[in-house]
Amino acid sequence: MIANIEGTLEEITPSQGVVNVGGIGYEVNMPLTTAETLLGIGKKVKLFTYVVYREDNQTLYGFKSREERDFFKVLIEKVSGVGPKLALAILSKLSLSLLKSAIAHGDISTLSSCPGIGKKTAERLIIELKDKMGLHEAHITLPGHETSREINAIEDAVSALVALGYKTADADKAVRKALASHKDLNTEELVKKVLTKRKD
Repeated sequence: MIANIEGTLEEITPSQGVVNVGGIGYEVNMPLTTAETLLGIGKKVKLFTYVVYREDNQTLYGFKSREERDFFKVLIEKVSGVGPKLALAILSKLSLSLLKSAIAHGDISTLSSCPGIGKKTAERLIIELKDKMGLHEAHITLPGHETSREINAIEDAVSALVALGYKTADADKAVRKALASHKDLNTEELVKKVLTKRKD
């Protein structure tokens, strides 16, 4: 199993990249939430990976954090009807913190905003993942890539934008973009950044 790869980014699209490791180019499928954090062609990159083996091929998937990789693995192994393509679409639409929060709180509407996810699949995600991942707790914390303070700021900013008329998925995407260019923003700063960008 290839747990992670580290090398130079040679090609990038919203859903795929090529990482050169020791002269070998690895084609890596990735969610938009990972692709949008990469610094660009020629830059060093480290991705946490998971390989899906089929009879006729093997496909490498890469993620910006170990937590995202592990969540992808749980999606395709534990939720009936969810394969790699759909799991990637889910992680491309919503950030991991919002996904976990939606599952924890039984938010079918937010989960249904993901491409290919209808009401029945959203309900299945909640039923099959809530207990397995300990997501029944009211407060969600993700070790590693983001601190609990950052996660609270993200979730509060998304909630504030939804109250201002944004759709949950759009608010989540806008907040991610704001964080990509400006780290360590609090809730108020995140909301202002998003609203200012909207006016431009």
